[in-house]
Amino acid sequence: MYGLKTEACFDSAHFLTDYYGKCENLHGHRWRMVVYLRAERLQAEGTMRDMVIDFGVFKRDVRALAKELDHTFLVEEGSLSATTIQALEAEGFSLTLLPFRTTAENLARYVCERLRDQGLPVCRVDMYETPNNCAQYFFE
Repeated sequence: MYGLKTEACFDSAHFLTDYYGKCENLHGHRWRMVVYLRAERLQAEGTMRDMVIDFGVFKRDVRALAKELDHTFLVEEGSLSATTIQALEAEGFSLTLLPFRTTAENLARYVCERLRDQGLPVCRVDMYETPNNCAQYFFE
């Protein structure tokens, strides 16, 4: 079994709906996502012969997703009224509407699924919301 790992960071704001604590209020994180790939065999031919995948391709795809999420307000669909969304957009705020509660656990799964959809053999994502706390998602 072979594996690769890379990471990228992004800054974004979010809040947790139906949560009764500090995180129900709008706040931000310096998210750090660590992405792991796994392959039983190395590629047999072509420019990526004897590799899981070229690190350049791996890093490019992970960093592109981080860039997409960087400096945006992560919003669970349905958690804010349509008029609030319209007002924020009218003021020029960058919003990313997501079909899930914006917990670290769900963001780890989201990153895994997005990268797997691009063909990367992702087996695990660690999503740090603080330097000492992370959620992990394992694809099996």
